[in-house]
Amino acid sequence: MKSFLLSLGFFICTVVLIPVTSWSQGQPQNELNESSELESDKYLNGLVKKNLIPDQRIMPMQPIEEGDIAWEKRIQRVVETREKLNLFFRSQELNLFSSLRNMINEGKIKAFSDENFTNPLSASEIEAKMVTFDTTFTFDPDTYENKAVIAKNEINWEDIYQYRLTEIHYFDKQRSVKDVRLLGIAPIYQSPKNKDAGIPPAPIFWIYYPETREPMSHERIFIDDNDNAPSTWASVFDQRRYTSYIYKRSNVLDYRLKDFFVPNPEDPTDNSPVDMLMYSEKIKNELLNFEHDLWEY
Repeated sequence: MKSFLLSLGFFICTVVLIPVTSWSQGQPQNELNESSELESDKYLNGLVKKNLIPDQRIMPMQPIEEGDIAWEKRIQRVVETREKLNLFFRSQELNLFSSLRNMINEGKIKAFSDENFTNPLSASEIEAKMVTFDTTFTFDPDTYENKAVIAKNEINWEDIYQYRLTEIHYFDKQRSVKDVRLLGIAPIYQSPKNKDAGIPPAPIFWIYYPETREPMSHERIFIDDNDNAPSTWASVFDQRRYTSYIYKRSNVLDYRLKDFFVPNPEDPTDNSPVDMLMYSEKIKNELLNFEHDLWEY
């Protein structure tokens, strides 16, 4: 009787366990569901994975017909990144120079050597502009000779203090508005060697903004008030959210403002730099008054 009960118990356990085992073996071991978490999302450097800026679409520029332009003026501005309102240009991780350089290296945009966008730079030419070589001589006490030592210095974004912008102010009679169209952006750089030699800063390369506008719409900027503010470099330049001074206005002699106000080191009362800034403000007011004079109030 005892052996019969043991056999019956073994048979019941076998009947119950076989379906459970078969069901568990038929289930996938790594099946993902709503509560599953991807390995790449486990260690986010923030609250959530931010996709608003990478996935957003930018509105295309307003098309312009040549016959609709009744008036235009070409202006060049200089953005000084050390000014308080322009400090976001110098963000440690989200600075403009690093964004431009990454887009160039990835082939998203082209760089030009001139402000007229006629001479595109190759990858090797761009790399040569990004690197400078300094030659120094050291004395070798063993051979009693001076040996040349060549140091390779790569341009750091922290050495870019200014950007030059080319923009066109125009009046569109089709829409009856005065508008501004940004054409080019150029980082300005002065090497220590050029600074000692008295050579002024010069553009490293020029970027054609209409081509750069779409990639720039996916490049985030830093905003002090809100770290999560979804703003991009494209919105900065489209809305002109920076302070600048006018460097050049189109003229028959193709002069820059500093060509009109040449400083005289021998004159202690010379105020050419201040006069140039004042004249820059005068041009700004002339552009503003031109727009106001178009209408009657």
